[in-house]
Amino acid sequence: MTKTYSVDINADLGEGIGNEEMLMPFLSSCNIACGGHAGDKSIIQEVLKLAKQHNVKVGAHPSFPDRENFGRKIMDIEPKDLKVSLLQQIHELKKLADELGLELNHIKPHGALYNLITIDKETANIVVETIKDLDFEVKLYAPFNSVIAKLAIANNIEVVYEAFADRNYNEDLTLVSRKLNNAIKHKKEEVLSHVLGMVKDQKVITVNHQERMIKASTFCVHGDTENALEIVRYLNSELPKNGVEVE
Repeated sequence: MTKTYSVDINADLGEGIGNEEMLMPFLSSCNIACGGHAGDKSIIQEVLKLAKQHNVKVGAHPSFPDRENFGRKIMDIEPKDLKVSLLQQIHELKKLADELGLELNHIKPHGALYNLITIDKETANIVVETIKDLDFEVKLYAPFNSVIAKLAIANNIEVVYEAFADRNYNEDLTLVSRKLNNAIKHKKEEVLSHVLGMVKDQKVITVNHQERMIKASTFCVHGDTENALEIVRYLNSELPKNGVEVE
């Protein structure tokens, strides 16, 4: 009997791109910007309504409070101030989700914060303490073998391992910097092969053609990747043909 697999496909939404209505039918979860790097109340409400309409799981996408740099630069900020900001961002989304009868499924930090907590224990600890201070249970989307994933698991926070469908990896499983022209995968066939390797073989081929072990059950396609719609549509169509259900 052929083994079947199941994966979640997520995207970062509410960031001002305006393609949520097109992407949502092809997602099983989404991460909604909640004011730190992008997004405001009306955009959040709009994305939440679309998620409800398409039965897509909803997560908060908090970041360094730095709209000027879209949350993509490490910010020099006091730990207590970062925690206050993260709590505000998450609570804002939770309040608006509650109004629509939606549960908050997960938290996935954004941009420079996400990249930093994969390697930096002090910042990872701020995120873990933020989640522990919430009065509701929530999962954390985080990379396999990262500092944040290990710390969260040690603190009894449920971690869902995430990988990136549309990004190239370095040998240490960090993402290739967006400053480089080979950071993003655009060809849909290449993205499919990339995801299938991670799902079925638990391996990723790095940018330097090395093989590394990886685990993931949720795969992100960035909403601001120029052909994001083509990619998510193709994954939805082709993954099931390869024994991988999207759910």
